[in-house]
Amino acid sequence: MHQTQKGKQWFFGLKAHIGVDARTGLTHSLSTTAANVHDITETENLLHGEERFISADSGYRGAQKREALKSIKADWLIAEVPSKVRLLKKHPRIVSVRASPPRCV
Repeated sequence: MHQTQKGKQWFFGLKAHIGVDARTGLTHSLSTTAANVHDITETENLLHGEERFISADSGYRGAQKREALKSIKADWLIAEVPSKVRLLKKHPRIVSVRASPPRCV
């Protein structure tokens, strides 16, 4: 077993990487790694090749740019890192909504 530090907290043990079919909810692939192995290294092992879209947490950011995964023609839906989400919640974009001018018929 290995350990890894995330923030100020230490984690010991293993990680489970699980590929799940979005429509049925059934698991189609599973791999385990030591805690110090980055999530993105397991991306290729989780895909079966017939994906239309890939949804993952922020540990898989940049996976679509890897050489081995560039040929996959799927929509990548990867979460932002929590610090960016907090920043966006703090300072939401200001969207100005303008009413369309009245029209005569």
